[in-house]
Amino acid sequence: MKVAFASTDKVHIDEHFGQAEQFYLWDIGPDVAAFSGVVQVKAEIEAGHSDDKIEARAAALADCALVYVAEIGGPAAARLVAKKIHPLKSKDRESIIDVVGKLQEVLRNSPPPWLRKAMLKGERVL
Repeated sequence: MKVAFASTDKVHIDEHFGQAEQFYLWDIGPDVAAFSGVVQVKAEIEAGHSDDKIEARAAALADCALVYVAEIGGPAAARLVAKKIHPLKSKDRESIIDVVGKLQEVLRNSPPPWLRKAMLKGERVL
């Protein structure tokens, strides 16, 4: 599954969803994880209304099942969930690599139902 991380330094989850200028993307599975790119949030988006900023970020992250942030407001979180993107707050500037490892461990064992559902995002049901 594709997971986004809001970071200012490419190493730690330390950025507020609404302030993030870029999101670092990873493809994460139970046994393999790899960095897959960066989503840049355009500067012109910043000039718009806050709802526009939320929508632009959500659209940019549409392929992601999860997005890890330092902080996120309630309305933004609700908008992401409505688009089947699950926001998760990271505590204490966690390292992206550490979170990737923890997430893989959960995926290998018994992921909770909401995470199992998130893992299926983007897969076609025949």
